[in-house]
Amino acid sequence: MARRFTDAIGLLNDLLDRFEAGAASPIAHPDYAAFSSVVAADAFLNQIRKAESAGAVSIGWGRGAKRDQVAHVRLASAEISYRYLDRTPASRIAEDAAARLVAGVALNESLKNSGSQIAEVWARGKTWHGFGSSEVDTLRHAFVLAQAILDNKHLDVDYKTFSRRTVGHSKILERIEGAVVRLLSGVMDFPPGARPREALRAIGLERFAPPLLIAGKIDLDGADLSGISPHYLGISPKEADRVRFREPPAYVLTIENFASFNRHIAEADPGRLGTTMYVGGYPSLATQQALRTIAGLVFEQTPIFHWSDIDPDGTWIFHTIERAVDRPIRPHLMSVEVAERLGQVPFKKSAPARCPPNSGIAALAAYLAEDGAKTLEQEELDPVLPELH
Repeated sequence: MARRFTDAIGLLNDLLDRFEAGAASPIAHPDYAAFSSVVAADAFLNQIRKAESAGAVSIGWGRGAKRDQVAHVRLASAEISYRYLDRTPASRIAEDAAARLVAGVALNESLKNSGSQIAEVWARGKTWHGFGSSEVDTLRHAFVLAQAILDNKHLDVDYKTFSRRTVGHSKILERIEGAVVRLLSGVMDFPPGARPREALRAIGLERFAPPLLIAGKIDLDGADLSGISPHYLGISPKEADRVRFREPPAYVLTIENFASFNRHIAEADPGRLGTTMYVGGYPSLATQQALRTIAGLVFEQTPIFHWSDIDPDGTWIFHTIERAVDRPIRPHLMSVEVAERLGQVPFKKSAPARCPPNSGIAALAAYLAEDGAKTLEQEELDPVLPELH
């Protein structure tokens, strides 16, 4: 659609904007119907003629009865236009900003490449995920925070403390967490559909670790819970080594969804035949470590299961837990047969977890990678005991 203007300086700046965005010879048009008066139209024309005389633009005139009217204005020389408008080229602004972006920071090679890519985007007069070259100081914080995460300085530290220690501002990470995750996405393995805060939680950076909810015939070290029979117990993940089994569980089951967790322990296993744990969606690093601890407390032949949605995120959660406990686990109510029978083809397709052929979720991940694969939320299923044999 033709760009039309009543402000000559606005028109000239628009030509440069589009030149910086990649247009070789952009044009714009006067908006004759919008001029407030003949005087305003004449003032517009005089300014355009001055720019033409300077060599910044060329004027295309109308034909026939409109031969005295400007039909369009074309950029003739970007260099002259910059001088005429006393405007600094975006490429020079981007070059200066890019130098400030990473100055004095020892960065991972991937982060260096991201800095170069951002400079190229800024040179075209564009923003990088909402950050323009004028926000270089804020984006610099994102680079420093990302590098600190790669250096494992985020482990065992909450959001605000990590942010304060790293860049001197306790709330800056909350503001730019999306940029931090974007910078790290080429280096670290994040859940495919996770929001930035969920992605950072999965690698161990969170406000505070959520409690681990566990149901079964269990006690805590030094505390006999057999007399109170709690519905389930909530503990800090760091206290997982205090869990004691009153008798060996027939199975261990981790569940992604809170409603499904509650339904399973109330409907499928009220007698606590097994031990059931709620992992809260994408399991945090603290939760992963707790699962590893508890898996080490049960017999090697005790089967471990996981129940998630049948979708790409569910396969990612499954494989994350599988790696965390470092032993085979089985999918519970997560199969191609269940998906085909009860699922639906999603509107938007995303990639499932990348997992080796010997993974317990490999078959479902391969299915979900196919066109026409169906997905299913676990709340759609009634809970049942896992198949132990």
